[in-house]
Amino acid sequence: MFLDYWCRCCGATLIKRLGQIPTETKTEETWVVLWKLLICLGSFYSLYYITVSLCVGFLRLEDVNIWLAPFDFTIQDSWENPKYLVSVISTEVTYLLSGLLFGWLVDECMWDYAITVTLIHVGFTVAVMSDFPSAEHWWAALGSGLLMMICTGQLLAYRLLRSNFVHPADLQNF
Repeated sequence: MFLDYWCRCCGATLIKRLGQIPTETKTEETWVVLWKLLICLGSFYSLYYITVSLCVGFLRLEDVNIWLAPFDFTIQDSWENPKYLVSVISTEVTYLLSGLLFGWLVDECMWDYAITVTLIHVGFTVAVMSDFPSAEHWWAALGSGLLMMICTGQLLAYRLLRSNFVHPADLQNF
């Protein structure tokens, strides 16, 4: 929704559509999109800090900076490193739960909000760490988490809103 709105405002076309897209946007639409994005961003980071805290508690670590944990890509990537385990587990669990939450909160174009929140997270990471993440393991965890978020969110949205989906067989007699 956010990406679609941005494309309409800038006049860019990322997806070929059959019909004409109205170029006028209402102020109410903008505020609704921004409000949903703010809710998604707040819930994403709330889940992130909850899962980081639980992982630190379960693994009984004391030297982990919980506030920097979602942004720290400088951790040595080793499965024997408990800080790395906390980072990977909390990232993947957060993306899984966020996908379910986004699918429930944002019933349409959930993938758009997921990608936007991930891009904002990358921006926050660059701002907090004062460096662009170059660690492959960080990008791999982020990419797999994003894919998992989109899949789980779309599946939940489909299950909740199954009656609103149009199937090709229904279009034969339209």
